[in-house]
Amino acid sequence: MSALLHDADVVLVGGGLANGLIAYRLRQRRPELQVRVLEQGEQLGGNHTWSFHSSDLEPAQLEWLRPLVTCSWPTYRVFFPKISRTLHGGYHSVASWDFHEKLTAELGDRVRLGCAVTSLTPGEVTLADGSRIAAPCVIDGRGFLENSPLQAGYQKFVGLELELDEPHGEADPILMDGRTPQGGHLRFFYTLPWPGKHIQLGEARYSDSPEVDREDFRRGVLEYAEARGWKVHRVLREEVGVLPAPLKARWSDVAGDGEVPRSGVRAGLFHAITGYSLPFAVRFADELCALPELSSAAVLERMTAVSQREWRRAGFYRLLNRMLFRAAEPDQRLRMFEQFYGRPEPLIQRFYSAHLRPTDYLRIMTGKPPVPLLRAAKVFLGLS
Repeated sequence: MSALLHDADVVLVGGGLANGLIAYRLRQRRPELQVRVLEQGEQLGGNHTWSFHSSDLEPAQLEWLRPLVTCSWPTYRVFFPKISRTLHGGYHSVASWDFHEKLTAELGDRVRLGCAVTSLTPGEVTLADGSRIAAPCVIDGRGFLENSPLQAGYQKFVGLELELDEPHGEADPILMDGRTPQGGHLRFFYTLPWPGKHIQLGEARYSDSPEVDREDFRRGVLEYAEARGWKVHRVLREEVGVLPAPLKARWSDVAGDGEVPRSGVRAGLFHAITGYSLPFAVRFADELCALPELSSAAVLERMTAVSQREWRRAGFYRLLNRMLFRAAEPDQRLRMFEQFYGRPEPLIQRFYSAHLRPTDYLRIMTGKPPVPLLRAAKVFLGLS
């Protein structure tokens, strides 16, 4: 018979971004609660970098998040064959190694690393060693649902954190540099210039399949560094990701079902095109802290309402994904982003924050389509 390890008020299964932010925010707003974060790996946040724009969050949200931000820049740049642009408003990144250090310092013994969970219910978590933790509130934040029937394209990337021989000299990030042969994908490079000689370079592709040839990506990143005149002293870290870009799906295909509430991407809380999840995680952490009762049932009800609301809002983004993956030729997909980045900056900000207005839909769709008209019509009418 398994032993009851101890009780808690809230148990967060998985120590990724969403649950980490929930624990951090509860520590600020509800310090009387006994919160436990159970992470099977040896580091909170895994091996990731999360980025966001200032306009993605309310000023108060940015204020409480700011201690966890690794680096901020006032502007960012994009480059395409026909347009280059600097955009303003602030851009920020959180590196997982920094996230781990700051959160463990703040949360102390509320965090358990190397802690595998074998089963969970709305009131109890069972660990691999057979011990159990009872709690009125259990939240599952262990990443994307496994074996989801979701119809999706994929954004996949490999990022290398590099130490250069000399300072890189970059003042701000590059979100998209599409001045490169597309090779049957929507292909671009991105940069995050950490201070001094450290820089994160990555190659991203929007593809029909989720497979990642790490060596191919890695070679592309190092060739990009060479083309920029940067001599690499050593590779400090490699980050690999595959993010779904939903095409046609039901809400339950993304957020699942069941009695245990979920958080983060496991609750379907991510940007349908870019895959950005941090703004959604911040908003959800605030939603939970405001609940008068922190029980699994209350959190599940709130999570379902929030996630379904965001799913409805994302209907236009899923249409754009279908245009991208089903109407555009793979080598021509970049043109959709190039055309988009010619739009007014406030519209671009609302696009990233997932708060588009109805008039924005028209502005994004007007003009000569960067995809074949017949294919675009079929996608728009739901025939493809």
